[in-house]
Amino acid sequence: MDFGRILEIDLSSDKISERRVKDETIKKFFGGSGLAAKILYDESDLTLDPFDPKNPLIFMAGLLTGTGVLGAVKLSVCSKSPLTGIWGESTVGGHWPPEFRFTGYSGIVITGEADSPVYLWVTDSGAEIRSAEAIWELDTFQTNDELRSQTDEKARVAAIGIAGEKLSRMASILFDGRNARSAGRCGMGAVMGSKNLKAVVVRGARAPEVADRDGLRAALKEDVPRIMKYSEAFSQFGTSGGVEVIEHFGDLPIKNWLLGSWEEQAKKVSGRAMQPMWLEKHYHCPGCPIGCGKIYKVPELGLHGHGPEYETIAGFGPLCLNEDSLSIVEANELCHKYGLDTISTSSCIAFATEAYEKGLINKDDIGFELKWGDGRAMVAMIHQIAKQEGLGKLLAGGVMRAAKELGPKAEEFAVHTKGLEYPYHDPRAHLSMAPSYATAERGADHLTSLSYYLDKGVLMPDLGITAPPHPREPEGKAKIAVDMQNYVGGVYNPLGLCKFYFAVGRVGPRTVAKWINLVTGWDFSQDDVMRTGERIFNLKRMYNVRLGISRKDDALPPRLANLARPDGMAAGVLPPMEEMLPEYYRLRGWSEQGIPTEGKIRELGLEAEARLCR
Repeated sequence: MDFGRILEIDLSSDKISERRVKDETIKKFFGGSGLAAKILYDESDLTLDPFDPKNPLIFMAGLLTGTGVLGAVKLSVCSKSPLTGIWGESTVGGHWPPEFRFTGYSGIVITGEADSPVYLWVTDSGAEIRSAEAIWELDTFQTNDELRSQTDEKARVAAIGIAGEKLSRMASILFDGRNARSAGRCGMGAVMGSKNLKAVVVRGARAPEVADRDGLRAALKEDVPRIMKYSEAFSQFGTSGGVEVIEHFGDLPIKNWLLGSWEEQAKKVSGRAMQPMWLEKHYHCPGCPIGCGKIYKVPELGLHGHGPEYETIAGFGPLCLNEDSLSIVEANELCHKYGLDTISTSSCIAFATEAYEKGLINKDDIGFELKWGDGRAMVAMIHQIAKQEGLGKLLAGGVMRAAKELGPKAEEFAVHTKGLEYPYHDPRAHLSMAPSYATAERGADHLTSLSYYLDKGVLMPDLGITAPPHPREPEGKAKIAVDMQNYVGGVYNPLGLCKFYFAVGRVGPRTVAKWINLVTGWDFSQDDVMRTGERIFNLKRMYNVRLGISRKDDALPPRLANLARPDGMAAGVLPPMEEMLPEYYRLRGWSEQGIPTEGKIRELGLEAEARLCR
């Protein structure tokens, strides 16, 4: 197979070299965040500050990315997170990852710090380090257009904006310009900025090898109708169409997670309400029949680009008690241009609004009033956060740091786990998400399990889930968290698969094993797929254990652990973590302190890595 050719770039010395990863390593860890975790765990100094030039930043394509497998368009950007100080991972789709695989490379390991701003130009002929001084301080859309004009109009660009340049700990990396595919979480854009790296531009012409191309075509021809049967509404509205359903389940975050119902307002900010006003076209990642992306054209604001996804709507809408859909669209576009994670940014603004309401900050700190439901003030705060002006200088470090600065009262309503702000699915509404959030490798992370989709009727017979679990009954939820973390978190990112193929298409590990074998020529079973996912999840846990993470850190924030929603379907429910967490550890084969045991490490073949952990 042709996977495992890795570029190594030291920006301090301008040295460019290559390495070849052994096939047996790829079989153990796949690609994407699995192989990145192996490299970071084995080779990097975990005591380094995330902004230290020696701290590696890794771009790693999934094993199946670019091969023609459905949804295999993903790439993970991994490093020690400047936001959380632990395992950092952000995964992105769109056209950039397959284009990168067409260069013949599978990953890039970047170390060092350039003396002046640079960008990388990567083709199937090799890599170059080029000056980016003329484009430093441009927004991500401008950078995309300028670098395509300098290199190749068909090139694909991954760039940081002003937030990454100024080392905002919630800075994202924006891919594909206005199509706005974002590696948003954990501050990977800030690590990029710390290296004076403005962009990575790719253009390739070498399709990855496939062991049985005819067999893959035949399999996909059989799989597509089944997947599309479940995807009709998702194709039409994407994630933004789910706002009302999520509100119905008691899952929508309202007023910094304080309230329980927002039924009529949710209708106003749903994609179902926005699309008739502003939809220009549907966006498809390469080879995907679903087309969940939505390109908006908004004459009222002069905006043209990717419309807001569910998480962005939930954060800048109900979380901030904001019913103004126009301001939500503007907030979305500003975050894309500046290179800011929409989840962390909206969470910080909701936190700041509550702090203002409680008198912990005042108008002099901000320059204007910050009140619930004020869309214009919310947009103004995004400018401050990106530029680190006014209150934005405090918020650019994330909710955890801001709360510590403001004191114990603020920590009571700072909604994060291990420093990562919560995405917008409530563990009080879907109890399986409680142990998943508490133990996820990068902190509060819905994408590690997506188990709430099971509660909504997405069945997974391959894993023994043949009926929807009761979302608010704790029995069996620890096992669901373990299984879904191993599968959705441990398998999909390392393979480069879009998780909507689980969440909407209902693709289970049996089908994934089939796709792996047709591409690689291996003989993987469903059990092999699941065991690999478990191995990768445990390796990331071992990375965090080396940084001091244990049971003391596996917790929900006070607001979600101790304060029930007052009304709505999830009213009165609190996650019984004192029951679920010990059961989770037992099922994982971890100690009572949340440390992988020697027996589990041997079972997963991680003995060599464990020697670094002890």
